[in-house]
Formats: sequence, C-alpha cells, structure tokens
Amino acid sequence: MTTLAFALAATVKHDGHGGIADLLSTPEEAAAWLTDHEQLVAQVLGAESGLGRFVHPNRTETLPNLREELVRIRGAVRALFARAVAPGEPSKADVSRLMSVEDALRMVNRAADRLGTTHLEWAEEPSVRWMYRSEDPVAVLVGAVGRSAIDFLVSPDRARLRACPAARCVKYFLQDDPRQTWCSPACGNRERVNRHYRKRTSG
Repeated sequence: MTTLAFALAATVKHDGHGGIADLLSTPEEAAAWLTDHEQLVAQVLGAESGLGRFVHPNRTETLPNLREELVRIRGAVRALFARAVAPGEPSKADVSRLMSVEDALRMVNRAADRLGTTHLEWAEEPSVRWMYRSEDPVAVLVGAVGRSAIDFLVSPDRARLRACPAARCVKYFLQDDPRQTWCSPACGNRERVNRHYRKRTSG
C-alpha cells in the first residue's frame, strides 16, 4: 500500500557514501515527482482534481516554492513516522534532524486545514469533493499530503510501520509479516552478507 504521505517520506535515500540523497533536490525534481504521483494526489483530492491545474513538469516557475513546501511537510511526516515506530529506532535519515512531534503535528494539521473540508455531491451517484480554503495551488497540494498523513496515522496500517534497520537504508516500510525485518529482500540479503563478513573477520 502506498499513500501520498508515504511516497513523499520515501524521497530521501542513502547516497552510497554514508550520506543522504534528496530526490527533491531541485524544483524540477519536485515537479516531476508530483507528476509521477498524480494518482496518489487524486486519491486525496478526488479523481477529478486535475493535477495540471496545479503543476506542469515543464513550467516549474508557476510554483516557485513547491519544492520548499514539499520538503518542509516531508520533514513533519517523517517526524510523525519516527514517533509512530517508537520505542523502536527511527530511520537513520531522521536521527539527527527530527523536528519536535509538537511542531510536526502543528504543520500537518495546519496543512490539512488549508485543504478544507469535503462536501457531498450527487449527480449520477453520491460523491465527495474538497472545498478548498485556499486558492494557492501549493497550499492545496501540501494540504493533500497533510490529509494523507493524518489518514494513514489513524489507520490500522500505522501499527505495521517500521524503520528499516539495514545499515545503508533510511526507509520506512509497512511490515507485511511478523517475521519481516527489512524493507526489502535486497536489504535483508545485504545485512546477512555483512553479518557473515563481520563474523569471519572478527574470528
């Protein structure tokens, strides 16, 4: 299962050199990420949201602060994910730069509030549509992330949230099986190889 907030949280990764790579490091990357995740935006805003109204990948100047706002709300989402996995360790990407839970809650709630409320409509069949409290397209998109984070964190899936403990991984993942330790088989294999290597070299 992937939600908009979960996908945004995954836009940081290990860079292979002991550091963290940001997949939203430029406005163009942020716009491209948003376009790639149009379906997830539509899940929150509604199928008729029309992402083109908000951003076009070749015209990032129309949303000059999109990247900054996505990075800020990502920090809040990851802080809440770190709180959700406690008392377990948070992702290694977050250990030294987590915002406080209070600040993260305030940011996510404010973003979701600016998104507005859903109203019932009835044409062929009943449906809901967001009544935005802001005409700022960035506020609406960030609000969609906030709403997605809230929906995820109060859902049963929150209990399955884990931070991958692999040495070179900074991902959060949903545990599908009680025996699942890592986010992917690749991380599990790498850790087993590392453990075997350490055992051989220390003996």
